[in-house]
This record gives sequence, C-alpha cells and structure tokens, in this order.
Amino acid sequence: MSLIGIMQGRLVPPLDNRIQCFPRGIWQEEFTLGAQAGIDSIEWIYDLYGADVNPLATDSGLEKMKSLTAGTGVRVLSICADYFMDRPLLRATPGEIAERMVVLDWLLGRGQLLGINRMVLPFVDASRIDTDAEMEAVIDLLGKILPRAGQCNIEIHLETSLPPQRFAAMLEKLPHPNLKANYDSGNSSSLGYKPAEEFQAYGTRIGSVHIKDRVFGGGTVAPGSGDADFASLAASLKMVQYAGDFILQVARGEAGDEVNWIRKNRQFVIDTFLQDSKK
Repeated sequence: MSLIGIMQGRLVPPLDNRIQCFPRGIWQEEFTLGAQAGIDSIEWIYDLYGADVNPLATDSGLEKMKSLTAGTGVRVLSICADYFMDRPLLRATPGEIAERMVVLDWLLGRGQLLGINRMVLPFVDASRIDTDAEMEAVIDLLGKILPRAGQCNIEIHLETSLPPQRFAAMLEKLPHPNLKANYDSGNSSSLGYKPAEEFQAYGTRIGSVHIKDRVFGGGTVAPGSGDADFASLAASLKMVQYAGDFILQVARGEAGDEVNWIRKNRQFVIDTFLQDSKK
C-alpha cells in the first residue's frame, strides 16, 4: 500500500525564510506533529544548512530518530539529499567532485544504518543538467556509486528538470535496478511537461512521487490552484500500476497552522490518487 509522507520541515514554521531546509533545533517535533496530521513518514533532508547538527551524522542521533519512530509510528524511509544542491555533482573541479562522491558514499552508509529504502538525488536548479557532456559525466558518477547503493539496499531516485525524452535516454544508460526516477508534479507543471508524455517516456522507472503544484514558469501554490494536471497524473500512475509513496512537498500555509494544512493536503492525495485505500 502506498504511504503518504511529508518533506521534512513542512510541519514546523520555516527557518530563516527558507522554503525547505533541515529544521535545526526543532526536528524532533515533526514526529509528533506528523502523527497528529496522519502522516506515515518523513522524507529526511540532508543539506549543507543543517549538516553540522543533523542526527543522521551520529550514532546517537540515529538512535534518537528510531526512538521517535517507535513512539509515534512516523517512519523515516527516505532521504532527500539537498546537500548536492549546494555542492552539485557537476560543474566543479575533479577534486571537488571526488569530495562530494565521498559524502554521497557516506550518506548511503548512514541511510543503511537507519533502514531507509531510497535516496532522492536532485539535479534541478543549481544542480540541473544542461549539456550532453554534463549528462554523460553524471551517468559516469552514478555508475560508480550504484554498486554501493545496491550493497546498502537503497534505491537512488533521480529528480531532474530534463525533458521527458532526454530523461528517458539517461535512464536507459543506467539499467541498474537500484536507479529510479522521482516524479515531482510541481516541477513538471512549472516546466510545462505533460504527465502522459513523461510516463510514456519513463513511467516504468518512477519509484517515488513528490506532490506539489506550481504555475507554469512560476512558484509553488496550493494543490489544485496551479498548472499541475493531477487528473492526468492519477491516470498515468494507474497505467503503470504505481504502488510507491507520495511525499507532500506542498506550498506552505499559514505559519502555526501546519498540522491542519497538512491534514488537508493529505486528504487531497487520498481523494486524487488513493480513493478508498486510506481512511
């Protein structure tokens, strides 16, 4: 059964006016708040902003996370590796790339200790893939790290801004079973991509879904008020018999009312994609 998760930080007020970041100092609160909102899981953020205090980095931190899961039922099954938005795996010196690959290897190991099943690796915005040469470089790096992902029993899910056919071509060069695509409904709507065309190109490789809405060429808005074609997305997911998770990465509501806002968005996912499978 598909689970409904939340991108970390969405259940607490934004820090330092950041839309998305590791919630330094208050990360523990989201387990209880997630349970109150009916959320199954948290997609954990590992970013440069919170790297020095992220509990993923210490054994005591991992134990604390596991304890909070045991007490609330809210699990951590995935990591969003936003660290590589600030330190991209392209457009850097060979030495910098080598250092960043060490971090990726280490992060897979920490994820294995926590028991996650996937890591979302972003290639959007500052880390976007622009040229064929950059794509080939990324394919080479992924080819080197995928055996390690397999050893850790963790899938790597690529989040890219590539057009459907280019993304499909990239995935075809990486047939490893632990390499899949992350589908972000907001990013696709902002770029003007159509779900039916995307799923025709690489739908069978989609392993996870981020739910948000954006206007064409613009920012994130409440689900159903932007240009995301959720009806087409629902039909496309049904076509490929998608059974993975849905992660809410929705626009923020009123500060202080996060739990109610996420409850409403959770219900939107149920009504649009899951119908009677959740109560």
